Amino acid sequence: MSDSLILDVQGLTKSYPSTGDRRHRGDDLTVLRDITFTLPRGDTCAILGPSGSGKTTLLGLCAGLDIPTSGRVCLAGTDLATLDEDGRAELRGRMSGFVFQNFQLIPTITALENVMVPMELRATNRHARDRDIGRHASDLMERVGLGERLHHYPSQLSGGEQQRVAIARAFINRPQILFADEPTGNLDAETSHRIVELLFNLNAESGTALVLVTHDQELATRARTIIRLRGGTVVP
Repeated sequence: MSDSLILDVQGLTKSYPSTGDRRHRGDDLTVLRDITFTLPRGDTCAILGPSGSGKTTLLGLCAGLDIPTSGRVCLAGTDLATLDEDGRAELRGRMSGFVFQNFQLIPTITALENVMVPMELRATNRHARDRDIGRHASDLMERVGLGERLHHYPSQLSGGEQQRVAIARAFINRPQILFADEPTGNLDAETSHRIVELLFNLNAESGTALVLVTHDQELATRARTIIRLRGGTVVP
């Protein structure tokens, strides 16, 4: 894998064994077929397709959340097939950030504490945790326009504000690649536009590569590369 690539996907196929009766157990369900693409460091890519096309499955394989039936994924120069589950989790913690459609904030802690969670999981020094992580998290909250909402709980924030907290959390570990799965799916049009601008601005400022899953053609055109999926295969 070239040092210029953050993600190298070759011949990726994902199938699930049939759960039908004995006569049909050989008829595996294939959700992705022979997917190949690369993503340079700092670049942007949209995975576009209708519901059921395999978009989220592909995202999970690229992030090492699942393993392919065949093919290869190299993330930041590491072949994910060479790692066990713990190894893939450790690599994700160092290299990746995630933004999801449903925000996935912890409801019992404040917005600032939610942003700090990924870094606290990695910190081994209490002094570093209290000083450096808190300052970095506060700075990110300012950058996403929530400097006055540090100590609010998720239930006290709008959907757009919760997604901005999730974006700040995704960037707390200074990831080399950000995976965003339908990040505007639960937001109105105006709020969605603001979230998209924020994602791409932070991508440009930080040099973090962005892989964006969406069914929105207009949003996909914001990315430098578009991978169009239909029925588990790449289409023109």
